[in-house]
Amino acid sequence: MSVAKYKRVLLKLGGESLANPDGFGISPHMAEEIAAKVTAVRDLEVEVVIVLGAGNIWRGRDGLIHGMDRATADHMGMLATVMNALALADALERLGISTRVQTSIEMRAIAEPYIRLRAIRHLEKGRVVIIGGGTGNPYFTTDTAAALRAMEVDADLLVKATKVDGVYTEDPHENPDAERFERLSYMEALEMRVGVMDATAISLCMENTLPILVLNLWQPHSLEQAVLGDKIGTLISG
Repeated sequence: MSVAKYKRVLLKLGGESLANPDGFGISPHMAEEIAAKVTAVRDLEVEVVIVLGAGNIWRGRDGLIHGMDRATADHMGMLATVMNALALADALERLGISTRVQTSIEMRAIAEPYIRLRAIRHLEKGRVVIIGGGTGNPYFTTDTAAALRAMEVDADLLVKATKVDGVYTEDPHENPDAERFERLSYMEALEMRVGVMDATAISLCMENTLPILVLNLWQPHSLEQAVLGDKIGTLISG
């Protein structure tokens, strides 16, 4: 059996990863696909924390265009992440993986409040912890929430799962000749203003020397390769 290089990872998923073909809503089929990928990583005895976005349900910038208050728009997005968390937890449970959904905004009827030490204990017992509600505060992205939670639970690696297989010199969908970086320093990523993760999240990881791996979630076995330490995607580190 292969031995994982990273023993505890935080997986950051955009809400679009759960979306229907039109990019919106929650697709049970997509939730099942992601659950299968997470299960393969758990089979390598890796502890997994997941933080989800909400772009498949609510995009705060759409509300802002119409004059909505930023805090209200952000709180709506936080609530939407909890719906995604519940959907993914259900898919994992149906595969026999024990999960716990925790939320940064208390809603005890459907999820535990996020408590750092409780989350760590769940991980030590082999459960997948899915954290919804972002940071619990407006004006912060779910990328920043992912970086913050990764630090709090002492993760070895933050995996940013996207639809592209790393960071490129240009958008590879627009320029097929764009070159992919295998490695970047935190400062290089900040200076490039890489679109896959916001500057606040990268800065937080830099201050705490937490490596970030950007990869294509839909590339076969990509998550397994990531935790095994194989060369895949773009590694952003010191």
